Parts: sequence; C-alpha cells; structure tokens
Amino acid sequence: MTHADAPVPQAATRRARWVGRISYFALPLFLAAIAALVWLTRQYDADEQRSTLISDVLWMEQNLRFELDRNEADLQQLGPDLFAPRLERQTEARLAHLLTQGRGLVHILWRSPDGALVGAMPPLPAPDPDEAADLSLAETPFQLARNIGRPTYGPPYPGSNGKHRFEVHIPVWSDNASKGVVTGIYSLNDIVVRDLPWWFSTRYRVAVLDSDGREIAAKSKVAPLSPQLDYRIPFEPPGHGLSLQITAYKPDTRWIPLLLTASIVILGGAIVWSVRQLRRQLARRQQAEVALRAESAFRKAMEDSMLTGMRARDLDGRLTYVNSAFCRITGYSADELVGLRPPLPYWLPNHIEQRQELLDRLEDIGSTPDGVELRFRRKNGEMVDVLLFEAPLIDASGRQAGWMGSVLDITEQKRAHELTQQQEERLQATSRLITMGEMASTLAHELNQPLTAIASYADGCLHHLQATDTDRDELLDIQRKIGRQARRAGEIIRRVHDFVRRSEPRLDLIDLNTVVRDAASLIEADVRKRRMQLVLDLAPALPPVKADAVMIEQIVVNLVRNGMDAMRDTSPADRKVHVATRLEGHSAIVQVTDHGCGIPADTAARLFEPFFTTKTEGMGMGLNICRSIAELHHGRLTFDAAPGGGTIFTLTLPVENA
Repeated sequence: MTHADAPVPQAATRRARWVGRISYFALPLFLAAIAALVWLTRQYDADEQRSTLISDVLWMEQNLRFELDRNEADLQQLGPDLFAPRLERQTEARLAHLLTQGRGLVHILWRSPDGALVGAMPPLPAPDPDEAADLSLAETPFQLARNIGRPTYGPPYPGSNGKHRFEVHIPVWSDNASKGVVTGIYSLNDIVVRDLPWWFSTRYRVAVLDSDGREIAAKSKVAPLSPQLDYRIPFEPPGHGLSLQITAYKPDTRWIPLLLTASIVILGGAIVWSVRQLRRQLARRQQAEVALRAESAFRKAMEDSMLTGMRARDLDGRLTYVNSAFCRITGYSADELVGLRPPLPYWLPNHIEQRQELLDRLEDIGSTPDGVELRFRRKNGEMVDVLLFEAPLIDASGRQAGWMGSVLDITEQKRAHELTQQQEERLQATSRLITMGEMASTLAHELNQPLTAIASYADGCLHHLQATDTDRDELLDIQRKIGRQARRAGEIIRRVHDFVRRSEPRLDLIDLNTVVRDAASLIEADVRKRRMQLVLDLAPALPPVKADAVMIEQIVVNLVRNGMDAMRDTSPADRKVHVATRLEGHSAIVQVTDHGCGIPADTAARLFEPFFTTKTEGMGMGLNICRSIAELHHGRLTFDAAPGGGTIFTLTLPVENA
C-alpha cells in the first residue's frame, strides 16, 4: 500500500483562491448592505415622523385659523347689536358664549368711532391705573380697522399677570356709516394651552415666539426630548412677527422597527463572527492538511527506510496494509498482498493450521514482549526466520479496527547466534582443556598413585602364585585392592573426560549439591597440591535446577581455582575456600568465598571483560565464560567483598518448580 499524496490540481487551487477572494469582497458588501438597510430604515422612520409632525402642524394651524375666523365672524355679526341703545339678553348670552373657555377671548370691548369706550364684557370695574394700562388699546390697529373697514390684528403685549395678549379690531357698519369698532382681546396662553386638543398636547410642545425669537407663551414648561424634530410656522393671524414652534416629544418606542434593526445588527455581527471563525477554521484546516501531507511524506520516507516489516489486518484477517520492508521480507509486492485473507502465500504449506491457531491465540491474548518466532517462505522459495509482535489497531473513535504486526527478519541473527553459540561452546571446551592442562601434573600424580598400587599388587599376586603355599584368601584380597585402585583411576579419567568433552548444551533437572561435589572431587587433587582447604556447606533438600551439569561444574571449578590463586600470599591457616549452597525465594544460590587479597576497584570494573586478566599466564576468558554460562541458564554471576577480607562470588540460578 502506498501513501503518496496526489498533487492538488492547479485549477482546483486557483478556484479555491478565487473562492477565498470572493468571500473577502462579499463580506464588506454584505455589511455595507446591512448598514444601508439600517440607515434607510431609520431615515424612513425619521421622515415618517417628520411627515406626521408637518401634517399635525398644518391641522393645528388650520384649526387655530378656523377658531380665529369664527370668532371674528361672530364678533362682526354681534357688532350691530352691541351698539343698540340697550343690550338684549340674547346678545349678552352670545357675548358670554364667546367668552367661554375654548374660544381664547378674555375681553370684548366696543367703542365708538372716536375711540370712546361704549361697553365691555365682562364689565370693567372702576378706573384703575393697572387695569387701564392692561387695556390700553393700540391706536394704530384701531384706526387702521376703522379706516379700511376690515378686521385688523394688533401686536402682542404683556398683561398685568405677565401673560401676553393680542387684539383683533373689527369695524361695525350700519347703513354705510361706521358705528364703532368691536375689539376682542385674546390670551396667547389660553389659545396655546386650552384650545389645543389633548392628543396634540401629548405629542408636541407648542410655543409662541415673538419677532426676536423669544418665547412669550408655551403649552408646557417641560423641555422636549427630541429637539431635533421641530417645525416653525408664522402665526397668521395675528402676524406681527409671531410664530408657532412645534417640537415633538420623544415618541413611543416603536418596538417592531427597533427589534428589526437590532435583529439585523445582531445577525450581521453573528455573520461577521461566523465568517471570521470560518476563516480561522479554514486556515487551521489548510495548515492541518499541509502538516498531514508533510507527515505522510515523512512517514512514507521513514517506513521505506525501516528494516522492520509492518502489516495491518482487519478483524476478518484481511491484509489492509504492508510496508516496503514487509514486501522485501516476503518477496511479494503490496498489490499482491493487500486484500488477501488467510491462508497467506508466505505461510509454509504444512503449517497452515498451526499459523491459523497462532493468529487466533494472538487475537485473544496478544503477543508476548519477546515476540513469536515464525518461519516464512519467500516468493522464490527461500526460508526466512522472523520475529512477530502483534498489537491491537485502534481507530480514531477508540474502537478496535484490526491488528498491527511488526515483523523482524532474524535469519542472519539466528545464524550469527548459532555461530556464536558454537564458538562459545568451543571456547568453553577450550577453557576446560586449559584448566585440565594446568592441572595435568596434579592429575598425573593423582593417577600415578592407583597405577603404582595396581603394579605393586600385581607383582605381589604373581609372587604368591609362584609360591607353593599360596593362600587363596590373600590372593582374593589382593585382587579386590587391584580392582579398587583401577576403579579409582577410571573414575579420575571419567571425571576428566566428562569435564573436557565437547558436547551440545543439554538442560536437565540436576541436583546442584551433586554438581558441587563432583567439582570438588575433580579439583581435590589440586587443592591438596596447593595445600589449601576446600570446605563444603551444602543446604539439604535443594529443589532441582534445570541446567547443564558440566557447565555449572565448570563455573564452580573456575571460581574455586581463582579463589586458590588469590590466596597464594595468605597464611596457611587461612587458606580455605568455602563453597555453600542455599535457597533464596525462587532461586538456588552457590557462593564461593575465599580469604585472599580481594579485588581492587579498578580491576572490579573490568573483571568480566573478555581477555582481561591479572595473571601473567592467564587467558582472560574464565570469568567471562562463567558469566555467559550463568546468563545462558537465565541466572546471574556477581561478586562482593568478603567481610573479613577476600571475595564472595555468587551464582544465582532459577529453581525449576518456582
């Protein structure tokens, strides 16, 4: 299976680039459209409010003009009756009606053409300076109305109560002759405050401004909250520079446009935020894709350079992936292997059932940390030894999708291991021969004693046979002694032969105490020659140990001889080598203790190195071979300083029934 990433087409790249650019242009346009919509909505709302204001102002203007015109017509119609010799009750009722609240009139006066006061409604009290000042009528509007014969309005003036007033002068004619002038005095405050309907007062604040722009009358003293929405019109009549300023109060909250505007703004903000998040996500995704392509390329390069074969299979056993190293190991290409189910072509034909059982067992318990050794058959028929490690294959959701196996080609390693093992066996045999060579004179002396005794007993036997008075019992005793000496010599030769013979390592259940005794018997002559003492302290009832007896015996012999070499300068009374056995937990222990000079620190660091020795004629392989033998038996060989001087070597071997 290959992992090469297909190159992204240039057209797709350009299309993606243009799509990204369109998003950059579309977003500002969208935001501009939303802003324009919100502005147009507010502008439309403002225009709608202003249109409503203008419409209401025009209605108010028409209503005020209608009221003034109606009052003017009523006064003109009532004028002839006012100049009658006597006021009738009907005329007084009509005057009272004109002065009722809602008409704006506070006084009605009628005067003769020369300006003399004829009557007033309500009646005027006795002449008072303040009242006279309050009712001092402007001569110019009076004369103008009398001269032109048409109603004339006078300028505003402040009254005694501080409220401004204005007058309307209406000439009264009868038979083409002027009877006088009827004057109506208006209160600006009453017109603005009382005469406007309630709904208009709740929406707008109405103020009357003079020609200098000063406010002389107002509907309310409360300042409007929307001064930017106002409208000013001339107050005609009465004119004279008066104007009406209508200012809208803060309108009721229009929830539908407000909610619509808020929704648009929130939606626009959400879209902007979403686009930014989308851009970030796309950027992260592009970075992830770039990193994934780089990681895939790096992984492929790493897999191609690996010597370990990798293969994956699904839960049905179908091969889903193999790397190039696995293809090199089996000789099959990835196209030939991916998708195959068991039995696989690289299995040995006569091991198909065993391999299927092994796969089932691996699926149940997994592979051991040491792996499983198998043998594959390459496509060209060659055999290859492999080491298989199996582990569950977990997908991104945490579920098992199959099994991943690592395969190591250990063919050359096994060959090298076998060659090394053969060389170690030769070296061990050579070491034993060297040991026997060093002990040759001692063994010769040991063999010389039984052979000399045999020769002496044989001469004695011949002497007795030549004599006439041969004692049969004495001859039998001599023959028995000859047999014992022969067996003694044969036992020495057997032990030497067993020790130096070269054979394949054979692991059997052995009694460790028996092996120690055989080693002591083999080296006993050398111990006596060196005038040493060999002390055995063997623990009873040791459990059996699975080992090669000759190899363990070689370790004991080498350790005892090294101990004797270390005690050359020790006093004769302390020249003792103690060999002890005991059981510690699940291990059998053999300890060899001497009372020699000990091991210096610089020597201890290199003691087990091959070809390192402190002896003048030593080969430097004895302790190295001993450690290799211990490790071959899954044990260990260590040393420590003895408390009273000397060295303690400890051989630890696993007990078989542990």
